[in-house]
Amino acid sequence: EVQVVESGGGLVQAGGSLRLSCKPSGFAFWDGYTIGWFRQAPGKDREGVSSISVDTGSTNYADSVKGRFTISSDNAKSTVYLQMNSLKPEDTAVYYCAKSPATYIQKPTMRPHDYDSWGQGTQVTVSS
Repeated sequence: EVQVVESGGGLVQAGGSLRLSCKPSGFAFWDGYTIGWFRQAPGKDREGVSSISVDTGSTNYADSVKGRFTISSDNAKSTVYLQMNSLKPEDTAVYYCAKSPATYIQKPTMRPHDYDSWGQGTQVTVSS
């Protein structure tokens, strides 16, 4: 059974930084796969933040986070990171990590329905 576990959320002041981690398990790591980060604020739809295909290294970012967030993978640790800098109050949300069995040469999908394994989420709160 595929499992996805996020960690690293917390409370930070505006302008600060946080690093989220995502560690999937329960599948063959030598197969290509894509990890996506999503977030959902109260009363809003879940939105894609960033994604990475760990075998090709291709990445994708939402316009709202470009230049501030960086997604990366440590394949030796089978872990994907989301480094979030220059955080804003509007970044406050529950952040979810999800796995897709597909792999992409360019701009991995950030559509939630393309992902089939989801973590429980981690809260990120940015105070003004």
